[in-house]
Amino acid sequence: MPLFSMTLAAPAQAQQYNNNAAYAPVIRGFDVEEVRRLRPGVELNFNLYGTPGGRATLSIAGANRNLNLTETEPGQYEGTYTMGERDRISGDSAVTANLRVGNQVTSGVLSESLLRDVGRHPRDSQGRERAADVPRIARFEVQGNEDLTPGNELVFSVYGTPGAKVDMTIAGTRGVFFLPEVNPGEYSGGYTIRRADRIAPNSAVTATMRVGGRVSTAVLGKPLRVATATPTPTPRVVRYCTNCATVDAVNVVEVNGDGNYLGTIGGGVVGAVLGSQVGKGNGRTAAQIAGALGGAYVGRNIERNARKTQHYEVVIRFANGGTQTVTYENDPGLRVGEKVRITDGVLSRDQ
Repeated sequence: MPLFSMTLAAPAQAQQYNNNAAYAPVIRGFDVEEVRRLRPGVELNFNLYGTPGGRATLSIAGANRNLNLTETEPGQYEGTYTMGERDRISGDSAVTANLRVGNQVTSGVLSESLLRDVGRHPRDSQGRERAADVPRIARFEVQGNEDLTPGNELVFSVYGTPGAKVDMTIAGTRGVFFLPEVNPGEYSGGYTIRRADRIAPNSAVTATMRVGGRVSTAVLGKPLRVATATPTPTPRVVRYCTNCATVDAVNVVEVNGDGNYLGTIGGGVVGAVLGSQVGKGNGRTAAQIAGALGGAYVGRNIERNARKTQHYEVVIRFANGGTQTVTYENDPGLRVGEKVRITDGVLSRDQ
């Protein structure tokens, strides 16, 4: 069977090697790779998870020697015991682990059998578990995480019979994960995902509750990944400005003034005087008449030019295609293509 590695969330000081005697070591997981038969030459592979930087040893009931475990990575200890001819190890042999950090030692007892598919379940005369003796798991929950990459944490809780020992396995990991009893009948602990784990959102998680030799199991019915809520898109507000426009044209318009009788009379008098100086007799009279008429015309045009004015017409076009013309006496300083706003007949640049 595959091994599963799990660790409880620990205080910050447990993340580093610490041989200070003020901190008692902690064993958070202890498991064995179960075998089909126990005979000389068979290898028993053990894993222990706990405080890093310690010294871990195992003693197996019926074995002729103890086993020293090697710390393969911080807080994870591994070792293999090869059975010999003189060993008297059975499937239910007690296996005790000791973890020493500094001058303090903590111990843990393996809660599973060394033989595969045997376990330690008390049964009646017909081979069935006694229902009355089986501890009860009332609820099994997880506080998932939206990110299942290494370093993130999953927090599990089991509710049921008080005074029991609870451990867990997660598909895609190696090792057994202990859940301490934080309140009567409530067992809770966190698991920090490791680099070697292959946890999927729907990975099977199994909790095992033991009271003495009685065992009960439950499978988690929730995904490990927290579904992130899809953000509701903010409706896009279309900006529509009813008084915004674009300068379509800037035209300069000249307006000629109307010449009045003063200009006509004045011009005629000047023309008649000039005409009287041309020719003699009737020729002079004709020249006077022609000069008077021409002078009147010229005088009128001179006065019209003197009264000529100009103004500016700015043609703007709205987004709906409509146009409007705004008149200025002086150059408004606007150019074709500029964005403008019109308010009460007055144009201003659209910032």
